[in-house]
Amino acid sequence: MTDASLSEALKEAYASADSEIIILHTLELRHPAFVDENGLPTAIRVVRDNVNHICRLEESAPLNAGQDVEFVAMAFDLELPPVEAIPVPEITLTLDNVSTELIEYLDKAIETQDMIEMTYRPYLSNDLSCPQMNPPITLVITEITVDVSKISATARMMDIGNKSFPAENYTIKKYPGLSSCLLYTSPSPRDRQKSRM
Repeated sequence: MTDASLSEALKEAYASADSEIIILHTLELRHPAFVDENGLPTAIRVVRDNVNHICRLEESAPLNAGQDVEFVAMAFDLELPPVEAIPVPEITLTLDNVSTELIEYLDKAIETQDMIEMTYRPYLSNDLSCPQMNPPITLVITEITVDVSKISATARMMDIGNKSFPAENYTIKKYPGLSSCLLYTSPSPRDRQKSRM
């Protein structure tokens, strides 16, 4: 079974194994706690290669949409989910020789309740103008372990099947007008008869 989200160029690269065209696997990690020195939202972006690459993001990217951004060279292994009907696809990921800067970002993320989002984008070395997967795979990191030499993580698709709908919770704190609705109770037919007498 083929993956319809892959571009024809990427399918050709996988099929022909051309030694001159390299498939560049990239990861982007996002979290509300990831901010730059100016306090603006930023992301951790890495590419599995020995040199950094400037690549253009897709127009629908959650951060820096349609812009050229730098992916920093880093050794990592990832196992993509199979192209089949499984309940919640997941990726296993290992990042080696992690910098202290990356660990500092992760420490900030651990202190909050928000999940780290991860987007996987493949590029071709001869075309960095757009990812070769549309849409790219976006997951949330559900488990993460960090030691001196590496980070290991498991990332899953959002579990939409178990998400409440509507997602809005109507509480008195958020909607004070509800308190007056709770105090008012409709009179019963018996009470209405008494009031007429």
